[in-house]
Amino acid sequence: MTTSRCLGVTPPFSILGEHAQFPMYGENQRRFSLLFKACLPCPQISYALQFKDEARIVPEFSDKKYKVRKDLIGKLITRIRTLVGLANGPDTSSSAAEKPAGPSHGSGPFPQPKAQTGNSPQKDRRRRKKAAPPEPGQTAAPDSPPWHRELFDVPPAPGKIRFHDLDIPDVVLHGIADIGFQYTTPIQAEILPECLSGRDAFGRAQTGTGKTAAFLITIFTRLLNSPIRGKRSPGVPRALVIAPTRELVMQIADEAHLLAKYTGLTIVSVFGGMDYEKQRRQLLSGHVDVVAATPGRLLDFKRRKDLDLGKVEILVIDEADRMLDMGFIPDVRQIVYSTPPKDRRQTLFFSATLTPDVTRLSSSWTRNPVSVEIEPEQVAVDTVSQRVYIVTTDEKFALTYNIITQQNLRQVLVFCNRRDETRRLSELLTRYQIDCAVLSGEVPQKKRVQTLDQFKAGKIRVLVATDVAGRGIHIEGMDYVINFTLPHDPEDYVHRIGRTGRAGSAGTAISFACEDDSFYIPAIEAFIGNPLTCTLPEETWLVLPPPPPKPPRAPGTFSAGSAKAGAPESGKPRRRRRPPGGSSQKDGRNRPRPPRSDPKRSGPSGQKKTDP
Repeated sequence: MTTSRCLGVTPPFSILGEHAQFPMYGENQRRFSLLFKACLPCPQISYALQFKDEARIVPEFSDKKYKVRKDLIGKLITRIRTLVGLANGPDTSSSAAEKPAGPSHGSGPFPQPKAQTGNSPQKDRRRRKKAAPPEPGQTAAPDSPPWHRELFDVPPAPGKIRFHDLDIPDVVLHGIADIGFQYTTPIQAEILPECLSGRDAFGRAQTGTGKTAAFLITIFTRLLNSPIRGKRSPGVPRALVIAPTRELVMQIADEAHLLAKYTGLTIVSVFGGMDYEKQRRQLLSGHVDVVAATPGRLLDFKRRKDLDLGKVEILVIDEADRMLDMGFIPDVRQIVYSTPPKDRRQTLFFSATLTPDVTRLSSSWTRNPVSVEIEPEQVAVDTVSQRVYIVTTDEKFALTYNIITQQNLRQVLVFCNRRDETRRLSELLTRYQIDCAVLSGEVPQKKRVQTLDQFKAGKIRVLVATDVAGRGIHIEGMDYVINFTLPHDPEDYVHRIGRTGRAGSAGTAISFACEDDSFYIPAIEAFIGNPLTCTLPEETWLVLPPPPPKPPRAPGTFSAGSAKAGAPESGKPRRRRRPPGGSSQKDGRNRPRPPRSDPKRSGPSGQKKTDP
């Protein structure tokens, strides 16, 4: 190894080594001069070039004598490797004995100019294009081993239909396997075979029966079986799902993303209360396959011509009875008439109740639909254990607290009828150090989304909500629902307890019948077709323990009394703020001051002089 100083060398020069001598002429001399110029900012650095063969140069730097910044050394090494042509790595394919040595032009350890034309890794990274999104039907990770339905091993069961037995694409079946679905629910078993064949459908089913997965699987299967080749315009969806509430739209979109994980389809949710421009950018950023929306915000995009519904192939109307009650039917009718005629699209119509208005809408918007009805008592009785405790209004909170604490419930959904009831109940639970949150119509939409996500993730123990959360919200592992106040509408009772016992799992619904709410029990029993057994709770559950002591205040904070009196507990005394316009009026000091006398125009007694 030979070590030389970077400075004090004038060309032509040569580097003397133990094995060979490499004179510097022509191109090599120019490159080595550039190498020395690169070393000029730090002349104390010494370098050594170890010649293993003519095609490889290994630069080595030492800073034993002088302290040199590491970033400068790194930049210098990169510059030297670029100058001597080592950007593409060492070339050890040929040895020094195979190449002629001597002072000929271009010979020596430095590569020829043509050999330096290769792309460096940085240029390769700059030129590397962004990977194109997968085509519909491709998996999200094409490098992984291909998935096929044989990997989804579900044993046959008598009286049950597996998803294997249906004509579903493998990429959709892959998403079903990841979620953990194995057998179809009753409504899925009746409606999926007909819908997959292209027929319209009218389903009467409560939430929690699996109808959302049924129409999503139908949408994805239809879009994958008939892909559109070529360029597509932005803001032109192929499938449209309309739901009455924002929470239900978000729930549909979340489940759609899980099922379409490997399909490459684009899903966009559109609803009010969120950033309009952000949703607009999502619609116009590229092609859109599925749009889940509330009627109002969907019409806003349609009026601004950001959304074109003229090429919708499949239309889903969910919770039609709820939209009828909320007055959305004129908006929904305008949306339906913006889509292609019913003989050129597939329409799926779902409602929790069957009324003459709902039947009339279904017959006008569908074409020879297959009708499926799941009775409400199948949801309310078979999978949900219902308990009704007879209490007074004053005993409700004590019973709620003891149920949560003594049974060590980790996730509870408590329903109230009014917003003020949710606020008061949340304040009491917080006073007793129970982590809770409120979900009602007065909470901003962004905070409602965050609260619901935290509750689903298990970060919130108790969620106190109004009926805004009673429709279509699926919370995994929800075992207990408490009706702090019974709903006035029997149908809302079914929707509330439908948050638990979903898709065949077991759940428990507890209701309180006080002197005001007990009158609604007969109507609920008539609606579900089964009696509700009312019992008295244990006496110990009606005893409310004293609230835990409040945590001590941090130093420097003020109590309520000291803040009013204006005397802080620590620190400098606060200055008293004057009201605008001068002193306080209570002490009579807010009077206009008398005019100041002019000494030039007043006499010794202060009286004003008069002109002669």
